[in-house]
Amino acid sequence: MTIAPLEAEADLKAELNIIEKWEQSQKDLFFWEKLGRLPFAILDRMTPKFIQDKIGTALDEIGSYIQNGGRYLVSKEQLYRRFFPQYDMDETACMERIAQLPLNRMDEMADGIMQSSSNAATVQGATTGIGGLFTLAIDIPLLLGLSLKALQEIAISYGYDPTHKSERIFIVKCLQFSSSVIVGKKAILEDLAAFHSGERSGQVISQLQGWREVMVTYRDNFGWKKLFQMIPIAGMLFGAFLNRSTLQDVTEAGKMMYRKRRIMEKLKHYNPSST
Repeated sequence: MTIAPLEAEADLKAELNIIEKWEQSQKDLFFWEKLGRLPFAILDRMTPKFIQDKIGTALDEIGSYIQNGGRYLVSKEQLYRRFFPQYDMDETACMERIAQLPLNRMDEMADGIMQSSSNAATVQGATTGIGGLFTLAIDIPLLLGLSLKALQEIAISYGYDPTHKSERIFIVKCLQFSSSVIVGKKAILEDLAAFHSGERSGQVISQLQGWREVMVTYRDNFGWKKLFQMIPIAGMLFGAFLNRSTLQDVTEAGKMMYRKRRIMEKLKHYNPSST
């Protein structure tokens, strides 16, 4: 049984237009964003092998996230109780109920997650910035893990279950989008658009040719931002600021992409034949 959305069709279309304008703004990047890979190409030659091995191991763990969720899956029950203090229903019913909430309630929850994850990233960046180059090696996988956790919580906020493999792939695509250059953003937006149609979601899975390629791109494309964090002690300030801005970019992308999907789902009530 389809339940009518709580928002008027015109209001939903207005919100969708805001998101589409945001997508367009993401394509207008400074030219130096394209230089993002260069610092890490140099850093790879300078970094001791044991640090490179640690980064590689962390990336392997991220790969397992797509396959089975691994240790990066969140506790959905905690989020359910934030929506429904008297939480006493099964997971399926709870997720369906979240999907029926008004959009502004979903936004409120997502905004809270964005703020808390940015605060956590700030503390983490300051902590790992103390040791410069050597602590930078552990900062990157920690930041990836924090980003995945925040994106999963945002997914739940809009009524999508991150334990499903297709959702984990969507989350990794959001992660990739937040750090891609202009050409990559255009391609990823096309991939993400496929999730608006269940018939096409399988194509996106096949288009994701390898999680390692995605994660290495994510690491490399914000590499230039991490150069200053390589300075011991002073790296605390740079690490705090840059990790915070990174999480803000990641969670903004996640919120916009999941918000768009939910709006499209709500609009189907007014035009059931749309895809």
